Amino acid sequence: MTYLLKQQCILVLLFVVTIACKAENQSIKKSNATAILVNDSLIEHTVLSNGHPMAVWEKKVENPKGLILFVHGRTWSGVPDFDLQVEGEELSLMDGLVEQGYSTYAIDLRGYGKTPRDTTEWSSPEIASNDILNILNWISEENNNSKVHLFGWSMGSTLSLLATQKESKDIASLTVFGYWQDLDSKIPEDTNDKQLMKSINTAENAASDFIIPGSISQKAIDTYVKMALAYDPIRVDWRHESEYNSINPSLIATPVLLIQGEFDPLAPTVNQLKLFTRLKTADKSWVVISGGDHAAFMETPRKHFIQSFTAFIDRFNE
Repeated sequence: MTYLLKQQCILVLLFVVTIACKAENQSIKKSNATAILVNDSLIEHTVLSNGHPMAVWEKKVENPKGLILFVHGRTWSGVPDFDLQVEGEELSLMDGLVEQGYSTYAIDLRGYGKTPRDTTEWSSPEIASNDILNILNWISEENNNSKVHLFGWSMGSTLSLLATQKESKDIASLTVFGYWQDLDSKIPEDTNDKQLMKSINTAENAASDFIIPGSISQKAIDTYVKMALAYDPIRVDWRHESEYNSINPSLIATPVLLIQGEFDPLAPTVNQLKLFTRLKTADKSWVVISGGDHAAFMETPRKHFIQSFTAFIDRFNE
């Protein structure tokens, strides 16, 4: 090959590489996952969990002090809950923890956000908790087998408890916020005629977690409602919720942080007390966020919330 021809081939190769690098939403294959750069900081991964594609959102830092996986609640998915972007305001929990030196991830459970329903079209606690464990394992493997801090909000708190109880090898600590379950009250079994509803989510429901007047701007509420309905227009159908009855805190030896909003009607103190006192681990803390409700980490107490969370998990990075 002549020198001139060699130079032409190199130029063509550089041109192709340059064009590929500039392409928006470029997919990158890595192991059993693909990744799409959504904006300057948010990465959308598609990770297989028992063959089902799961959307996992990431915001990373170089040389992180630790890793966090956020698990959302009953109605809304990972991005509206944990990466709320409002011009002129700092409300994203993922951004808040990135500022503290952590790489953060948020899962969309089956049927939520960018994760499709499976062929059954139902979600259930057992399947969801297994998906959480699979994603924890994937995050750990992607980060030199480091353990991950697991954070569950509302329904995500019980799913995270169930996951931790099953297998804790990839979990550095567990934080539960908005914990709702009464451990002494049994959830009834499904009836045989339970039907898929596929109900339409509403703006009223999207704004319902913002309880305390003045704790969050109307602009932020409106933005959250818009994001929530865009990501989750149809309410996910759940069955076999009686599987939560198998949660047994005496089996959980992982360090646990319990966070409660002072004015959270979904997380009464009596339920927090039962969980806290029955945990096997001696390494446990219970923090009440003064002035906080069910969405405290997006509201006025956000700074207190993040400080309380990082004060607990920072200990494991020393």
